Amino acid sequence: MIKDQSFCRFVNQQFMSTTILFIVLVCFFGLLFGISHFTSKNVNNETFFTGNRRSRWYMVAFAMIGTTISGVTFISVPGEVGHSGWTYLQFLLGNFVGYWVIAMVLIPLYYKLQLVSIYTYLDQRFGVRSYKTGSFFFLVSRTIGASFRMYLVAGVLQLAFFDALGIPFWATVAIAIFMIWAYTFRAGIKTIIWTDSLQTTFLLASVVLTIVIISRQLDMSAGQMVKAIDEHPFSKMFDWDWRSKTNFFKQFVAGLGIVIVMNGLDQDIMQKSLTCKNKKDAQKNLFWFSLAFIFVNLLFLCLGVMLYIFAQQKGIAIPQKTDDFFPLLALNHFGTIAGVLFLLGIVSATYSSSDSALTALTTSFCIDFLNMDPKNPESKSSRMKVHVGFSVLMFLVIILFRVINDESVVTAVFRVAGYTYGPLLGLFAFGILTEKQVKDRFVPVLGLLSPVLTYIININSEVWLGGYKFGFELLLLNGLIMFVGLWMLSKKGE
Repeated sequence: MIKDQSFCRFVNQQFMSTTILFIVLVCFFGLLFGISHFTSKNVNNETFFTGNRRSRWYMVAFAMIGTTISGVTFISVPGEVGHSGWTYLQFLLGNFVGYWVIAMVLIPLYYKLQLVSIYTYLDQRFGVRSYKTGSFFFLVSRTIGASFRMYLVAGVLQLAFFDALGIPFWATVAIAIFMIWAYTFRAGIKTIIWTDSLQTTFLLASVVLTIVIISRQLDMSAGQMVKAIDEHPFSKMFDWDWRSKTNFFKQFVAGLGIVIVMNGLDQDIMQKSLTCKNKKDAQKNLFWFSLAFIFVNLLFLCLGVMLYIFAQQKGIAIPQKTDDFFPLLALNHFGTIAGVLFLLGIVSATYSSSDSALTALTTSFCIDFLNMDPKNPESKSSRMKVHVGFSVLMFLVIILFRVINDESVVTAVFRVAGYTYGPLLGLFAFGILTEKQVKDRFVPVLGLLSPVLTYIININSEVWLGGYKFGFELLLLNGLIMFVGLWMLSKKGE
């Protein structure tokens, strides 16, 4: 997590004045609202949920880059290179395969059933309680996850800008969330595809230009930079130690499973793909996005190595927490332009994930719990109330994080939210891979029990499993427990 001191030093040393940042933010949000105005013409209530299924697949693919790379990823991946090298690439290779599985298995299913909320599948397959359970876990996970990410960017803006104006944190949060609501409340997912494309552009420009700035400060040519990255010990990609958290097979399988669950079974990500004209276009979107996703993350890994090379050559102490490393250098050592790029990049990354999350939460609640018909224009008023409601809920959760004021506790809450994706994996896997029916009334209880059992196994794994430590694959264990539980709950004779 970014330390307050880094931003205070940055502001005090005047590497970037309040005026410059104000101009950047005004231009940034001006572009977002301009896009919102353009995309909100001739829209109806259905546009908010599905974009009237007219989105071009390549626009969706590009927009998804920004959605999948949050502000947390923006600062964490480069810094983590110092601990785990490029072993994160093993996870990304699993992601790549996972996106193809989504394209070949889940997308045809969703288009065949003409789903708006993907959790409607659970109602058709098992029953209403399984349906509500799946949707509930998504709502909890996304609300906490999106709030955590917005909490991060609100802290950045507070220290770099709003503190200088005497504006309190709660007002910063209110402004940040209001901005999202204001440019999405009319056209919803249609607007988001365009705004996220813009934010993806800023995100990529931020990373690429920062790499260029570092190489110039180190007097490296492009060829010398590539050679330095390739020969650096932090560029190690593979780990074959079976007990290690970064073991290749653990990382690959976990990357595969996590993408299927946290993308293929997540309304937020799938809602974009379901705005494509047809199944074929939605699949094309995912095929090309999977390639772009690997490339963009490689840029982050290259940036990470360059950060450590820079620190070594300049004699800069590396902070204990790697999440502080990129912000420390960008805001204190690279100059004004790099500072602007860093803040623009992290704001773009956070907003592109938060705006789509707010729309997905609204969609899921409207369809799954209010049984709303997207084609009914009379439901627009109710949809707007839900949209406001989730905006307020995110505001309250962020303020709660601030009141807790304990980084470890807040991070733990965010990690706990990840446990709630396991039941979704088990439900969808059981529905797709078997033809069994379950005792629907017991599914909510099983959904709560599965994460608890997973947590117990995780904290005792080294004792119970001969020193084995779970990494990202913990989600697969959670899904397996849910799957086995559903099998035990299956009706006799089926």
